[in-house]
Amino acid sequence: MIALGNGGYQPNIATFGADQFDEEDEHEGHSKVTFFSYFYLALNLGSLFSNTILGYFEDEGIWVLGFWASTVSAFAALVLFLGGTTRYRYFKPRGNPLARFFQVIVAAAKNWKVEMPAGEVYDLYEGNGNEKSIVRDRKMLHTDGFKFLDRAAFTNSPVFEYNPWRLCPVSQVEEVKCILRLLPIWLCTIIYSVVFTQMASLFVEQGDSMKTTISNFRIPPASMSSFDILSVAAFIFLYRKVIDPLVCRIRNNKGKGLNELQRMGIGLVIAIMAMVVAGIVECYRLKYAKKDCRHCQGSSSLSIFWQVPQYALIGASEVFMYVGQLEFFNAQAPDGLKSFGSALCMTSISLGNYVSSLLVSIVMKFSTEDNMPGWIPGNLNRGHLDRFYFLLAGLTIVDLVLYIACAKWYKRMKLGKGDEHRQYGV
Repeated sequence: MIALGNGGYQPNIATFGADQFDEEDEHEGHSKVTFFSYFYLALNLGSLFSNTILGYFEDEGIWVLGFWASTVSAFAALVLFLGGTTRYRYFKPRGNPLARFFQVIVAAAKNWKVEMPAGEVYDLYEGNGNEKSIVRDRKMLHTDGFKFLDRAAFTNSPVFEYNPWRLCPVSQVEEVKCILRLLPIWLCTIIYSVVFTQMASLFVEQGDSMKTTISNFRIPPASMSSFDILSVAAFIFLYRKVIDPLVCRIRNNKGKGLNELQRMGIGLVIAIMAMVVAGIVECYRLKYAKKDCRHCQGSSSLSIFWQVPQYALIGASEVFMYVGQLEFFNAQAPDGLKSFGSALCMTSISLGNYVSSLLVSIVMKFSTEDNMPGWIPGNLNRGHLDRFYFLLAGLTIVDLVLYIACAKWYKRMKLGKGDEHRQYGV
C-alpha cells in the first residue's frame, strides 16, 4: 500500500507543483526552478522527522505511537493539500500518453517500406487540429535524429483517411523522440542512486561497527543520516544564494547559472568524493578495530562521527543531482508527459536499490571463494568494506564519463509556433 501510495503521489505532486508556475513569465519561471529545490528540501525535512522522532519511538518500543504519528502526519498533509483546491491552476488532460507513444511506434513500423525522398525536401503531416490525442498549447518542432520515426508522420498521398495508428502528426512524433533522448541520461543516473542507497544500508552497518557512545548515551547508527539532511538544507540555500548568483556574475548571464545537466554532472563528481571518503574512513575503522575482543563482534574504537563527512558529501551531491534531475526531466518531458518525467527520477532511485543488492551479491560471490570471509561479512572487521566503496567510486567514474558523452549528445526539444504545413530536409 505504501508503494501504491508513493507511486501515485510523488511523481505527480512534483509535476502538479511545477504546473502552478507560468514558464513564459520571467518571475514565475525563476520561481518554478526554485520550487524544485524547496520541494526536495521538504522531502528531506520529512525524513529528518522519521530519523529522529520516529527513530526514538522505534528504539523505545513505542511502535503504536510511531504508526499513529505517521498517520496523523499523512492526514495533515492531505488536509493542507486539499485546502488549496480553489487556488490551484489545472491543466486539462490531453489523452492517454501511452497510446500516443505506441501510435508513433506502430505507425513507423507500418510505414517501414514506404520510400522517403533522400536528400530532398519533403512534407511531414502537421495535423489538422482535430486529433484529440495531440492537442497542445505549445507546438513541438521537427528535430534531426531518430529519422526512422519520421515515417510515422510521412505520407506521399495528398488525399488520405486519417488513422492515428498509421499516420501521426509531427508533434506527436517529436514527443517520442524526446522520451528516447531522455533515456540515456536517465540510465546514467542509476549508478548514482546505487551510491545514494548505501546511506541507508552499508553506511549504517559501518556506523554500527564503530564507537557509538558518548558517555552513557548511545547514538543510533541510522540517525547519522540526519547529517545528510542538514547538508541538503545547507547546500540548497548555499547554491541558491551564493553559487548560482556567483556563476551568473562570472558568465555575465543574468538569471542563468549552471544548467540542469551541468549540476547533475557535479553531483556525480561529489558522489565519487563521498565513496572515496567512506573508503578511507573504513580503512581507519579497520585500523582501530577490536580484533582480540570475542564479545566485540565487528566493533572499533573509531568514533562514529568520522562518518559525518561522507554523509555531508552525499547530501551535497543530492542537491546537484536529484534537484537537477527533477528540473531536467520536468522541463524536457513533453507537455502531456510531465508526470512521466518526474517518475523517471523516482524510478532511478528504485532501480538503484535493486542494482545495489545485485552488486553486493556479485561481490560476495566472488570475494568468498577459497573459504574467504568476503568483502562484506557479518563481522566487518574480517572483511574489506573499503574495497567495495572504492569499487563504487570506480563505477561512478566510468558512469561520469558515459554521462558526459550522453549530455553532449543530448539535444533539447524545440518549441515554437509553425505554419500548418512545414518543409523538412534530410
